[in-house]
This record gives sequence, C-alpha cells and structure tokens, in this order.
Amino acid sequence: MPKLWEALLTLAILIAALAVGIIIFGVDPHVPMFVGVMAAALMALHLGYKWEEVEKSMMDGIYKALQSICILIIVGILIGVWINAGVVPTMIYYGLKVLKPAIFFIACVLICSITSLATGTSWGTMGTMGVALMGIGFGLGMSPGMTAGAVLSGAYFGDKMSPLSDTTNLAPAMAGTDVITHVKAMILPTGITYAITLIFFGVLGVMQYHGGDADMSRVIEFSNALNAAEGGIFNISPLLLLPPVVVIVAVALKVPAIPGITLGIVAGVILGLIFQPGACTLGTIFDYGKNGYYFSEEALAMFEASLSPETSYTMTRLLESGGIMGMMSSVSMTIIAMMFGGIMEQTHQLEVIVNSLKKFAKGPAALVGLTEVTCVLSNATMPEQYISIVVPGRMYAEEYHKMGVHPAVLSSALEGAGTVTSALIPWNTCGVFIKDTLNIAPWGAGGYGPWAIFNWLMPIMNWLCVLIGWTLKDLAGKPFKKSKKVAQ
Repeated sequence: MPKLWEALLTLAILIAALAVGIIIFGVDPHVPMFVGVMAAALMALHLGYKWEEVEKSMMDGIYKALQSICILIIVGILIGVWINAGVVPTMIYYGLKVLKPAIFFIACVLICSITSLATGTSWGTMGTMGVALMGIGFGLGMSPGMTAGAVLSGAYFGDKMSPLSDTTNLAPAMAGTDVITHVKAMILPTGITYAITLIFFGVLGVMQYHGGDADMSRVIEFSNALNAAEGGIFNISPLLLLPPVVVIVAVALKVPAIPGITLGIVAGVILGLIFQPGACTLGTIFDYGKNGYYFSEEALAMFEASLSPETSYTMTRLLESGGIMGMMSSVSMTIIAMMFGGIMEQTHQLEVIVNSLKKFAKGPAALVGLTEVTCVLSNATMPEQYISIVVPGRMYAEEYHKMGVHPAVLSSALEGAGTVTSALIPWNTCGVFIKDTLNIAPWGAGGYGPWAIFNWLMPIMNWLCVLIGWTLKDLAGKPFKKSKKVAQ
C-alpha cells in the first residue's frame, strides 16, 4: 500500500499540470492530463509494481470507458448525418416557429428532461435535442450560456432519474441496493432541485424576454436561411422529425444505447436521401459522418451575399459540426483520463487518500457530505463520471453499513454528486463532450457553468435532505435513529 504522501504527490502533480496548462497557457487538458499519467506510473514503479502491471492497469482503466468511447464516435456520426439529412435544421426551423423568448428556457429544460428520461442518456439528449435547442436559442437571440445551462439541467435530470440510464444502474450496484429503491430514494431531493430549476428558468425568461419583445427579425432571417422554400439550404419537412423519435422509442423499448442511436443514424440516412436529393448522397454521408458537416463554397458565398454577418456566423458555427473526427478530442481525452484512473485504482493510491478522509465522518450527514466531496474530486482528478461513482461507492459502502445507514442513501449521494457535477469540470470527459457537442465551454466569458442550476444545486439539496432527516433511512429502510451501538 502506498503512503498517504505518495498518493497525494501524484494528485498534486496532476492538479498542478492541469492548472498550469489550462489556466496559465489556455491549452486543452490532454497533455497536462498525460503528465498526471506519467506521475501516477512513476509512483507505481516507485511502489514496486512492474511495468507490465502498470500497463495492464492503464488498459483496464481504458476498458471501463470503451462504451463511452463508442457512444462518442457514434454520436459524432449521428450529428454529421442528421445535419446533412436536414434533421437538425428541421428541428431548429420548427422550434423557431413555435418557441417564444419568454418560455424558451423552461421549454429547454422540459424538452431535454422528457428526452433523457425516455432514453436514459444525457449525452444522446445533448447531441440531438441539445444541438437543435442551441440553434433555436441562437435564432431567438438568447444567451448561449443560459441556453446550454437549461439544456444540461434537463438532460441530467432525466439521466439521473431514468431506470434506463447506465449511471442510474451503476450507482445502486456499487452501493449494494436495487435500481428501483435507488430511484425512490432520489425522488425527494431531485424533485425539489428540479422545481427550483424550473422556477429559476421560468423567471429568467420572463424577466429578460417578457412579452416576446425580442427582435424577431433575426429569427425570421435565420429560419429563412434554413428552408430551401424560402431561399435557404435544406428542404424542411415534418417527416424529418422521425429520426429523433426513432431513437427515443428504441431506447425506451430497452434497446441498448449504441444500437438505438445507430437506428437514428439509419433513419436519418434514409430520409436524407429522400428529402435532400443531390445534397445528401452516400458519398456525403460517408464524408460528413467522418469529418462532420461543412458548407460548400457556393453556400458560404450565398451566406455572405444574402445574410447579415451575425446570421452567417451563426449558421456556420452551429451547423458545421459533428463527425467522427469532431469527437476525436473527446475520445483521446477519455483514453488519457482512464489511463490515469486505472493506475490510481489498481495501485491503491486513491484508496489510501479516501481512507484517510473517513475519520472526518462523525455522523450520517458528514458521511454523505464526504461522499459527495469525494465524487466531485474524483470527477476533477480522474475525470470520468463512472469512476466518480465506482470508486467512492466501493470505498464508502462498508462505512455506511457500519453506521447503520441504508445503501440507497449512498447510491443517492453517488448519483447526486458524481453524475451531475461531471459536466461542470472542463477536462472531465463529460465537460469535453459538451464543449465539442454544444460548442460552449463550462466556464469563462459566456460559459454555461453558472447557468447549469440543476447540476450544482443537486448535491447541495441531497445533503440538506439527509441533514434534516427527510431521506435518511436505516438498514431496514425506516427513518434513521442513531443508536448507542451505532455511535460506538
């Protein structure tokens, strides 16, 4: 077992590399994260592990994230194909016709909540509905940060509460309870947080855009630029809304995420060949699926000639995206992050740190708070939400049992802090995915972080409900009463 200072030194090197790279030089987190991998590997060699063992731990870590990597690649293909087929432009077009500024934010939360609940995937929701809503927000002149915050709040609510979600099944498995008990335990704190989120975005929309007084000329210009019948690029049809429905229905019928999303790609290809003749061919599908969608020189020339510079910039920024190559930054970040996480877990460096923290848990509320802090730190230092659920879950399960607390309290803490805070950390695989998919960073000027109300409020509300005693249950599932035996 490593000494505490040895494990902390590895983490300190990682955090220092990330801080210098991201804050001082403004670079992507990939190479700074690899510096952390080197530090973890050198510490493992110092502890007496052979290189073959260190290498295997890295491979084991990567293996745990292979599903995430596959989803990243497939979502990249889906976005490129859907834009080429006119699916995303159609979603944006009709959204611009229906949504009004005063109700836009709360509509974003509700739409993404329903989609994520039905599919069990926040990533799939953000890659489909999220992309479309960001485009509608651009058209309505909304703040991209506020729009993305509303999208994330809805997507992560659904992902957190859906029995179809991998994290919703992973958390109770690590804690030692079943998924239905886990979901029931989350209802009260999640419901309160969700209600506050809806009220916040409802008030925000009314205060900033009351009466629909926004300049709708930009909306009209943007929607016309999308519709070929109005001099735009794509043939718009209600039938092009079918591919998102196919994905939702497939996953709701318990089709696994990867084949479910693939069905959405196939549906997009078929409808694209029908509705975008000439513009959508097998050649463009292969091209845009790999490289992402991009406008032809003729289209760009038309934008410059007929659109305002702002609308032209919006069109290209929003719709030139997707593709496998567009997701390679996320894929490589995931691989490097899991190399680090694998070493830290297999060489027990993380275990030593967490064990040293257990002495601060003097009661159930303190233990839940410690669990949530550990989840957040795991998201930051081993930047993958699955690790932030698996490792703290394994470390603290016995401690909850010793204290006489029901494992669903642990699973709720894992989900309430591990799943949702991953989106708030720029170098976490979730933060990287959101930046690549929605084209907006979590922090900095115009970032979505301050507006992702559900994500940062959820762990606070979960802890408060435990502190008050509303969600604190004993091993029999009854309201918790601390006995003398448990206290000892």
